[in-house]
Order: sequence, then structure tokens, then C-alpha cells
Amino acid sequence: MSTTPDLSLPLGTAAIEYLLPHRYPFLLVDRVVELEPEKRVLAYKNVSCNEPFFQGHFPGKPVMPGVLVIEALAQAGGLLSQLSRNPSDPLTETFYLVKVDNAKFSRMVVPGDRLELDVELKRRIRNMAQYVGIARVDGQQVACAEILCAAARG
Repeated sequence: MSTTPDLSLPLGTAAIEYLLPHRYPFLLVDRVVELEPEKRVLAYKNVSCNEPFFQGHFPGKPVMPGVLVIEALAQAGGLLSQLSRNPSDPLTETFYLVKVDNAKFSRMVVPGDRLELDVELKRRIRNMAQYVGIARVDGQQVACAEILCAAARG
């Protein structure tokens, strides 16, 4: 019998794994440090040299794939939606990435970086949530995108 983890900030891995279905190596959020329910979340991904994708992207000059930076932003958006719901409601929805618009990459993310995931809820319509995400390293933007996610039960 599992218990609900503490959902007070900062959130660590146990709480994030409770809120999201992703697991290693595809869980791309390590900590949630700020939350304005129904508005904004700030989370981090610590980029380690041990990440499995660095073996092939690119050997000798490892770079985090841009698509995974966008995925990390989408996961932070999913956390924003899960953390904004009524805490007494059971977790019955999973959010799936359905669309990415206006993705821009301005800098490479490399081992040792702490990827800051700043995601704002732009709007929510029925089972859909649209987010605007900015990823930063050391205060400098490395990527941004508009992300649309859809909730599905189960």
C-alpha cells in the first residue's frame, strides 16, 4: 500500500513520480521549486554526463537533444496541471503531448548544466492545456516553445 508523498515545495523525485507516469530514463524533471496554481511552474532538470542519450548524441561532444528539452518543458506543464487540481481528487488523468509550435533553440545543453524549466499556462479548454515554456541555463534562454497537451483518463 503506497502513501501519497508530501506535495509541498520543493518537490523531489518521489512527488514528481507520483504526479507523472514517466520513469528513468524518460523522467526529465528532477525538482519543482515554484508554483502558482493554474498559472506557472518553475522546475529543474540536472543534466548529468551519465544521461543515456549522450552515448550517441554526440560522442566526444555530448549535447542534450532539443526534442528532449521540449519534452522536459511538456513534463513541467503536466506537473503544473496536476499540481493545480484539487488535492482531494484522485489522479485519474495523464497528459499527452499533442502539438509543439514555435520551438526555437538558441544554445546547446551539455553535461553539468542545470536546465531551468519555466512554464506558464496560456489557456485550458476542456481536456486540453496550452503552455508557453522557456528553458534556461545560467539565466540564459536555451529553448522555448508553445506546447499543447491533452488529458486522457486512466
